[in-house]
Amino acid sequence: MEKQDSRSFSAEAQEVLRLRTLEAVRRGMNKTEAGLTFGVARGTVQRWMKEYREGGRRALKKRRKGRPPGSRQLQAKEEAVVMRALTDHTPDQLKLPFMLWTRAAVQQLLEDKFQVVVSVSTVGRWLKRWGFTPQKPVRRAFEQNPAAVQRWLTKEYPAIRRAAKQEGAEIHWGDEMGLRSDHQTGRSYGRKGQTPVIPGTGQRFGCNMISTVTNRGTLRFMVFRGRFNARVFVKFLERLLKSARGRVYLIVDGHPAHKSGKVKKWVAGRQERIRLFYLPGYSPELNPDEFLNNDVKSNAVGRRRPSNQAELVADVHGYLRSTQKQPKIVKNYFLAPSVRYAMD
Repeated sequence: MEKQDSRSFSAEAQEVLRLRTLEAVRRGMNKTEAGLTFGVARGTVQRWMKEYREGGRRALKKRRKGRPPGSRQLQAKEEAVVMRALTDHTPDQLKLPFMLWTRAAVQQLLEDKFQVVVSVSTVGRWLKRWGFTPQKPVRRAFEQNPAAVQRWLTKEYPAIRRAAKQEGAEIHWGDEMGLRSDHQTGRSYGRKGQTPVIPGTGQRFGCNMISTVTNRGTLRFMVFRGRFNARVFVKFLERLLKSARGRVYLIVDGHPAHKSGKVKKWVAGRQERIRLFYLPGYSPELNPDEFLNNDVKSNAVGRRRPSNQAELVADVHGYLRSTQKQPKIVKNYFLAPSVRYAMD
């Protein structure tokens, strides 16, 4: 079938064409076949599919030709309101039927709030002009208490920092994590339509690590097998104090092992050497040690293929030892916006 210029069709015919093409693709026909069947370009089919993913069937409905009624430029005050909504809220918080800020979601916001009707492409141009770009969002737990986070940033941590300075103590940020042999990170080039195959063991095994970092570039770690508990934590604390010259202020999350009676008793007997402090609940983004965790997962595990647990442990240990010898890398973990407050 020859490709036809569907712009000459009536609005009703265009809607039928879009919906039939969409249905054919959903039933298994590829985009090229659908384009040949219905006489449209493959790029057009691809664009319709994208509009459907962003706006549902509503995005493919009959469209009025010409400038839509209600179309106009936003006033400066209205632009400010929209930008604040995109920055401070998610669509569902504003009772919009979207989870993420897509162009279709912003289009709906404009229509609901200001009765301004514009095309998706116009929304895209406005977003670009306002300095907004599509990005992978960071997940944050519903349970996080914003007031507790603000209190930590403005009162609790500044007080810890002052006390550490007065006592000559070193502030360590600690965390632990599990590592799996089947963790995969990164991409590999391959021919279009042929997914590259990476050989590796079909067995699943893992290990764990616990570590602390300081904004002076110090890294301390322990790689271990088995689950993390109070006994393991105390063992790590003993090693940490052996390597520290003075008093240690250790900041960790609220893991049960960190707050166990065994740990509290151990710390109480060594108050002249160590103090424990706890981050607000559900706030991993406040801990610089999380960036070490991500580094290790991506580069010590995700880009290598250990054949057994011993190799996995050796890879992780070797990577951490190498990082430990490069304080500048550790200092860079503190440059991320969410933990920059811990730089001083």
